[in-house]
Amino acid sequence: MGSEKPTVLGYMRSQPEVLRKTYQNREVFVNPFIDYYLKHDIKKVIFFGSGTSYNVSNLAAYYFKHLVEVDAEAQYPTVYLNYECANRNQYIRNEQILCVGISQSGTSISTVKMMEHARKQGFSTLAITSDLNSEITKHVDTVCELLVGPELTPPETKGYTTSLISVYLWALELARKLNKVCAVDYAKACEELEDMLSDFETVITDSEKWYENVKTTILNSNRIYVLGYGIDFGSMLEGTLKISEMLRYPTVGCELEEFMHGLTTTLKGDVTILMIGSDEAELPRMLDMREAFKRYTERVHVISCGDLITNPDERDIIFKKKYNKYIAPLAYTVPMQFIAAKGARDIGIDTNIWPFNDLSGHLKEEE
Repeated sequence: MGSEKPTVLGYMRSQPEVLRKTYQNREVFVNPFIDYYLKHDIKKVIFFGSGTSYNVSNLAAYYFKHLVEVDAEAQYPTVYLNYECANRNQYIRNEQILCVGISQSGTSISTVKMMEHARKQGFSTLAITSDLNSEITKHVDTVCELLVGPELTPPETKGYTTSLISVYLWALELARKLNKVCAVDYAKACEELEDMLSDFETVITDSEKWYENVKTTILNSNRIYVLGYGIDFGSMLEGTLKISEMLRYPTVGCELEEFMHGLTTTLKGDVTILMIGSDEAELPRMLDMREAFKRYTERVHVISCGDLITNPDERDIIFKKKYNKYIAPLAYTVPMQFIAAKGARDIGIDTNIWPFNDLSGHLKEEE
């Protein structure tokens, strides 16, 4: 890829290179994580983050529950700080609970406060951030570097995918270390990820081409729905966030089945639906819903890969290669990034100008 430009689209197009470099240098952030995890005999992991980092936390919790087979959850920092308790029943020692703060900039006010609180309570604390001198690093025991490089535009795109591959590699490498994944399956997982990363330019180009083909109806929508399930509940959250903060259309994200409990009454011809077709138990149900929704609006788009989707049409984006469900979210967010960033450009929005400046969720530089 060429040199990055300080624009959202420039950073989006740099993702193949950034992801490959992150994988090649994974020992930088994987080794300190595993060393700290094993040293403290961790029994529970809580991931904290706001915005994009919260969406990554959702996928991280999934990875750790299903690959490492440890109790794991994702939490909003302020909600947990004010209303929850990490070790309510005292079944394990506080130090056996690992609180992970995810913050690309290291300046998220809510995440910094949560990590400060967790450390004072005697929990094990770790942060992953791209700025090793940021505020969050002052309130945790261990810091892992997020190898994303600079991202000077407000909406995070390459920061999301880099964070996602980082937490996946944490889980995969830890699962191997704890013998939760056998050598054969580990080698297969690495091979599949390497293959995907070597071809990630195709993900970018196919996503951009797809956007150009469907943009007319999407940009003339009254409302956009993003639906996800299983592992891609987190992908749904990220797609909803990106479209909302850049395209600035009314955008609603929902778990697939929950959408059937009321929101279907709002369907009409000028509503766009983006459905993430994950390789999970709900896939047959998603296919049935797709056909039902098309009776109310033609603007139904499925994002999936391989041969998971029966009878795809020109509105869908189906990546040709079949990615396993753990790494597919790296690809599934890219089409929604293009809706957000290129759509904003096409309707005249400068995403470098942040429209709301009364309050911020991040610490100021001088702080």
